[in-house]
Amino acid sequence: MQSSKAKIAIIGGGIAGASVALYLSQFDLEITLFEKEPSLVNGPPMCHLHAGGNLYREIDNKQCIKLLKQSIELLHFYPYAIDFRPTLLVTPKDDKHEADELLNRLEILQTEYQKLIDKDPKNKVLGESSNYYKLYTKEDLEYLQKLEIKNQPSTLDEWLIPLAKELNYQQIKFPIIMVQEYGLNVFRISANTTLLLKEKNNVTLKTNTFIETINKENKSYLINNEKFDYLINAAGFRSGVIDDMLGFKRDRLVEFKAAYVTKWDQKEQFWPEVIFFGKRGTPQGMAQFTPYPNGYFQLHGMTQKITLFEDGLVKNTQNSSQPQLPKKLIEKIEYSWREEDVKQRTQEAIKHLARFIPSFSKAKVASKPLFGAQQIPGDDATLRASEVSFEKERYARCEIVKASSILTMADSITKKLIDEKLLDPNAYKKREFTNKLTSNEITKYAEKLCKERNYPSTLAYVNNGVRERI
Repeated sequence: MQSSKAKIAIIGGGIAGASVALYLSQFDLEITLFEKEPSLVNGPPMCHLHAGGNLYREIDNKQCIKLLKQSIELLHFYPYAIDFRPTLLVTPKDDKHEADELLNRLEILQTEYQKLIDKDPKNKVLGESSNYYKLYTKEDLEYLQKLEIKNQPSTLDEWLIPLAKELNYQQIKFPIIMVQEYGLNVFRISANTTLLLKEKNNVTLKTNTFIETINKENKSYLINNEKFDYLINAAGFRSGVIDDMLGFKRDRLVEFKAAYVTKWDQKEQFWPEVIFFGKRGTPQGMAQFTPYPNGYFQLHGMTQKITLFEDGLVKNTQNSSQPQLPKKLIEKIEYSWREEDVKQRTQEAIKHLARFIPSFSKAKVASKPLFGAQQIPGDDATLRASEVSFEKERYARCEIVKASSILTMADSITKKLIDEKLLDPNAYKKREFTNKLTSNEITKYAEKLCKERNYPSTLAYVNNGVRERI
């Protein structure tokens, strides 16, 4: 081991960079986190803890099992940023797939979840494995729609009652499937990481900071004229810019996406998240209905008129590691959306969902969209489980596609730091995190972030089936 603390630079304070900074802060290291925005964890819309990856029929079971394991770890890491409410999977009548095609996968995941519980009882964070999923027939829903809506739903049946009363049964195939995939709150993750990192004596936060210069000097990096022993590139969709500055080559895709914030008056009960399957990029693309408290809903629609954008998925070139998004999308990221674009795309999203929930047609635009771009390493746009890559010269790239991959990424970086003799071997896969924050503390800071970013404060609240009191 070297005699002084190793100095670690992390470029990018999104969920990857902020989380790896928090993870590494438990060790005897000096960490500097550079972020160009005024606060941490901005970027592409994030709302779902993929505890099994069942939203993505196109990925294989191996990726799904990986997402299940990683999601359980992430839930331990960010316990106050999780919405403990289930997800409903619905196959539309016009979809070429049948509703029961996921059953084999669900049985595999149910078995894998029980294995994880058997290995460590603390892994039982998604409820009992026997309740990991449940099938509902049309007759089941007709029974549930006669029941009274619960103020504090606690069973899968109780969560489903509001939807049983609103779904258009003529547009969907049966059975529908309720699964224990929970919600993920980006504002609460931002609050959690910021509050904890500010308390760390070995972490320096440099927000509102651009990377002007990077130079490689032997085994060190000179960043904005400050010397570091190891560099972690967590710049998100701009990771290729850092690669280019250092002359490193990396193939990747970048995709711009947006989700839309709506208000549905008189519908302030608790709802599950709902996924209406569909073929990406077509007018029947997947629709995602994500609830927040007080009648607010975040919407995705995997069509070119809603979440996806013309030329929104781009690849790097032979001469650069940085894919180039069109100017009109960069302007959305760096400046603002035009009001007419917000209104048009949000209304398209409402219309897309109202095919299945007719009364949702009365929903209104609530704010600007949640939006951003993400990188996908390689050239497979369907990749959902990815973590990190390395150059031999003390350089790591955070390349998570889903937030659930964070701890796997952090473990891999820790292993490299150990190999470079910058960290003691006992640090590998260390899980001694202390989170002294309360849910209310996180809520108050998350409310502040919502206000600063011009979003409704209700997006700061959990949607766990219990009314939160601040």
